[in-house]
Amino acid sequence: MFSKLERKIAFRYLAAKRRGFGSVISWVSLIGIMLGVATLIVVMSVMGGFHDTLLSRIVGMNGHVVVYHQDGAISDYDFLIDKMKQNKVVAANAVGIVPIAEGQVMATANGNNTGAMVRGIRMSDLAAKVENGTKIYGKSLDKISDGELVIGASLARALRVTMGDNVSLVSANNATPTPFGSMPRIMSYPVMSSFFMGMYEYDSGYIFMPLETAQKYLNIPAAVTHIDLFLKNPEDTTDVARALTTLLPDGFVVRDWRELNRGFVGALQVESNVMFLILMLIIIVAAFNIVSSLVMLVKDKSKDIAVLRTFGVSRRSMMKIFILSGTSIGILGAVFGTVLGVVIAIYIEPIRQFFQWATGRDLFPAELYYLSELPSKLVFSDVVGIALIAVLLAFLATLYPAWKAASTDPVEVLRNE
Repeated sequence: MFSKLERKIAFRYLAAKRRGFGSVISWVSLIGIMLGVATLIVVMSVMGGFHDTLLSRIVGMNGHVVVYHQDGAISDYDFLIDKMKQNKVVAANAVGIVPIAEGQVMATANGNNTGAMVRGIRMSDLAAKVENGTKIYGKSLDKISDGELVIGASLARALRVTMGDNVSLVSANNATPTPFGSMPRIMSYPVMSSFFMGMYEYDSGYIFMPLETAQKYLNIPAAVTHIDLFLKNPEDTTDVARALTTLLPDGFVVRDWRELNRGFVGALQVESNVMFLILMLIIIVAAFNIVSSLVMLVKDKSKDIAVLRTFGVSRRSMMKIFILSGTSIGILGAVFGTVLGVVIAIYIEPIRQFFQWATGRDLFPAELYYLSELPSKLVFSDVVGIALIAVLLAFLATLYPAWKAASTDPVEVLRNE
């Protein structure tokens, strides 16, 4: 594509040490593209990490497809679960079907109180859901018996309870009628285990108990509030939801994780797209610097261009010389930026911890971002795409200066010398 002469001249212009202000602009362009590419890779990897981590934990705990009843409670849930398992579509896609009894409560202990969500679940199902990446303190989940609690580690700290301490649960939804009016249901249970999931919303606001205990406390004997279905592929919910809608009697409502988290998923996608467009402006500005640098180079080397033209170098070759010179800046910036961005993305959490230690400030508060660690997910296609976009913008930035150089009239230039 490029002859030996074209490459030699282009790289000589690119490596020239005495080009004054134009040389400075070239370095600014290279550094700008490098920083733009690196920043974009880091931000997109962090956004991807947020998206996957939050969805895997939020969706993973709540089920990929959820079955409700319009009256609130589902009585014959074991019969319904067996019926679901016999369906070919459900059986082919579901890896777990879990009955849940859930309700909001006020948790109190040692003079402290806070709102929480009580979730009744079979301990074997809970152990299967939290086995990946969740730390369990105290009694193992398979040994939790009727009347015992498993609470989030942050909630345990807020209530100042340790293993064996009692926590009182107050629920106004299942109030006990008395001659003097309805009284909130208040029950006290010992805390035998705590969990740390790494997601603040769950660690600070969820209490798990055996399903039978929750049914008694929530006053829904032999019933559950909903049934969660966990699928092999969380993206394949349409066929399962359609099959359940046909299978179940009237009165049942089927929702998938997209419907239940529509606002959250949409906000993550919009934020990712906006950040991509904003940070792309850094690379565009650097590309405009390439235009300035090459225009000044063409003006500075107009005599050299005229001499080359008189020696028989064609207009096409002159364009290719300056296209190669400018595009090389984009390629170098993209390569260095990709390496820098990938390294930072891989070690983003240690880097955050270092700056947090150096500044003495919490740069990533869990209560605000819902996660205790800064997540990062490198996607090869995203990294390559960002680098290619940077090179493409650099190439487009060279077209006008290259055309300007090819349009130089050697007779007119040499006449003025």
